[in-house]
Amino acid sequence: MPVKITMPALSPTMEEGNLAKWLVKEGDKVSSGDVIAEIETDKATMEVEAVDEGTVAKIVVPAGTQGVKVNALIAVLAEDGEDLAEAARAADGSAPAAAPGAATPAPVPVAEQAAPATPGAVPAPLLAARGERTFSSPLARRLAVQAGVDIASITGTGPHGRVIRRDVDAAVQGGSGAARTTQQPAPASVAPVPADEAVLKLFTEGEYEIVPHDGMRKTIARRLVESKQTVPHFYVTIDCELDALLKLRSIINTSAPMRETEKGLAPAYKLSVNDIIIKAVAMALKTVPDANVSWLDSGMVRHAHADVGVAVAIPGGLITPIVRHADEKSLSAISNEMKDLAKRARARKLKPEEYQGGSTAVSNMGMFGVKQFSAIINPPQASIFAIGSGEQRAVIKDGAVAIATMMSVTISADHRAVDGALAAELAQKFRQFVENPMSMLV
Repeated sequence: MPVKITMPALSPTMEEGNLAKWLVKEGDKVSSGDVIAEIETDKATMEVEAVDEGTVAKIVVPAGTQGVKVNALIAVLAEDGEDLAEAARAADGSAPAAAPGAATPAPVPVAEQAAPATPGAVPAPLLAARGERTFSSPLARRLAVQAGVDIASITGTGPHGRVIRRDVDAAVQGGSGAARTTQQPAPASVAPVPADEAVLKLFTEGEYEIVPHDGMRKTIARRLVESKQTVPHFYVTIDCELDALLKLRSIINTSAPMRETEKGLAPAYKLSVNDIIIKAVAMALKTVPDANVSWLDSGMVRHAHADVGVAVAIPGGLITPIVRHADEKSLSAISNEMKDLAKRARARKLKPEEYQGGSTAVSNMGMFGVKQFSAIINPPQASIFAIGSGEQRAVIKDGAVAIATMMSVTISADHRAVDGALAAELAQKFRQFVENPMSMLV
């Protein structure tokens, strides 16, 4: 019997990917575990392994194809002894024919098609009839309110019948969602975004070019807009003195042991200022555990460890690999881990679990001479530290003017999870670790 290979979901949020390269061709034999293709997601390039063994009967989606939907058929394997031509025909007309006389439903875009029902799931309308709670995602509830749709009237296709975004979109487009019966505050009016054609009319034709967005840029744009629209940001800025940190960094780097590498002897580690900042952020969150949280509508997620994301600029965008349990790691371990993560991030070789999640993040623009800026929170994180450049400034010490190396840091916080006084306490603890870096080594 032919074995169908479909586009895998390489992360929980993946909806489509680019089939970058086939590592097999039609007629090749493959075994379970063999790497057969490379898939580009919005953030990384990942290898796909064969789950079954057999012979490649047909490659349905050629290499270089973009926007291949998750679960779409991409290839067919023939089992041992099976005719290749016969197996290849499994790629054609695989959808079951409609029953005679049955009404043909209107076509629905693949991204909005209902996922297979979860065994035991109960439709949301039935739950409402029983007087039970309708399970839905926060985004689905917000969209339903904006569209004037009763969330309880929508049948969910998510896990265990959970109503998700595509269900609300389908209800709005199909007019199947009943108008809400409870009084809800009218959503604030938002000026419509000008259409592409309207924007282009503002410029002289022939004096510009349009560069299509890739998957990463589309994802960055979508997530940042959602963050600013749904997360109430507020900002706390502090100045930290760096002289003690710079002195300690010099001492540690100078005393680093040597090790054999491919290029000969080299220091076992070389700390950057950013490495020490990552540790300071983690220690501050550990000291102020109420700020080491993520917001859920149903409750607060309190994290046992400080998992710190670090923004890394890559061509066409940025990615935020995460240093897990940074509060427990040594400075040298953080430094070497960050070098590896940053290298693989720029090559788009990170795994989803290496850049998804985290409890906070660090965005450092100090190397560009930026004095101060405010960063946008990346949910489910509840904060992000925007690091400015270290520069010599005139300061007052013991009533006299002195010169010190100062750094401005702005913490963006999610006001649903972190109150003003709590953010101020977090900023204060962070400054204490930066200005007394030896305390992080004890």
